[in-house]
Amino acid sequence: MTPLVDSHCHLNFEPLNVGLEDILQRARDNGVGHMLCVSVTLETFPEIRMLAHDHANVFASVGVHPNEREGREPSVEDLTTLANDARVVAIGETGLDYYRSQGDMVWQQERFRRHIRAAKESGKPLIIHTREAAADTLRIMREEEAGDIGGVMHCFTESWEVARAALDLNFHISFSGIVTFLNADALREVAKQVPPDRLLIETDAPYLAPAPFRGKTNEPAFVKHVAECLAMLRATTLEGIAEHTTRNFFTLFKQAESLA
Repeated sequence: MTPLVDSHCHLNFEPLNVGLEDILQRARDNGVGHMLCVSVTLETFPEIRMLAHDHANVFASVGVHPNEREGREPSVEDLTTLANDARVVAIGETGLDYYRSQGDMVWQQERFRRHIRAAKESGKPLIIHTREAAADTLRIMREEEAGDIGGVMHCFTESWEVARAALDLNFHISFSGIVTFLNADALREVAKQVPPDRLLIETDAPYLAPAPFRGKTNEPAFVKHVAECLAMLRATTLEGIAEHTTRNFFTLFKQAESLA
């Protein structure tokens, strides 16, 4: 079978980093060929870069999560300099999150703009997080011409209208274990409609474990359950989902293709 790719995980987070070799072996045992370990702060980016250099099947991104307030604020130059590494294949995660942060969101919006500019300057696609901020997220993507570089709307939970707008901006849509949750009927309807050449899968491990592991620590091996759910929804096979999502990953993250 075509190996699966977990397009978004956090292998440097506890408890995954404690038993990492076992985590990676279980991923291989479940048909996961590669995974993208995603940055959320500049302070922890060196851990992610080291993981990617130490493991041939792990890629890295560089970015600062929209909710992070404690660490160093990234400049465009910071991001482009750190992205100048063969194992760093994306900028992010970035975006807007109005669920966890309240008040004046200008600081989040400006950080998001810097990430988009760094992505365009470095030639590496964006990993975008949006929560309760879809209108502003899409507005800034349009204003900054994010479609020129493209990327992925990770852990997608929005409506078809938002998905359609992101697709029109040259972005992929990635589904996590949330698509398997009992109360996710609306999201499953969206998952049926995303064009096969724009579809990605992820875990967001160690968070959001899919059914039947909900409430437990998530890990890349469980991306297989996301793929199986999508196969059922889209009336295709697990192999069909694997072929599309793996091809899409390496098409989007072109630098990863040269390293695989």
